[in-house]
Amino acid sequence: MTKAQFKKFKALLEAKREEIIRRAQQTLDEDMSLDADDLPDEMDLASSEYLQSFTFRLRGREKVFLDKIQKALDRIENGTFGSCEECGEPISLKRLEARPETTLCIRCKEDQERVERDFG
Repeated sequence: MTKAQFKKFKALLEAKREEIIRRAQQTLDEDMSLDADDLPDEMDLASSEYLQSFTFRLRGREKVFLDKIQKALDRIENGTFGSCEECGEPISLKRLEARPETTLCIRCKEDQERVERDFG
């Protein structure tokens, strides 16, 4: 992989990270407060609590995604980005463009999913 490609993927990953952090900050700023005085009845309060819980679950998933992004950035820094962690073969550029945080080539990912489906 060329330096320009590493730079492109680094910028893409950093942009994804910034977007997740921006949305998380927005959640903290706007969605964290639940004021019973603003909600006229118990149904509105329950609905609002459900939406807030759903938002927090989404943010939890984004935390896992942030970890994957950071690991991909670390792999760029140490020169292992773009190599499959399972077989060591290069991950195709098309796959990296679609999922730059990936650690597996398509063949190893398909094998992993097959095992998960069969035994999961």
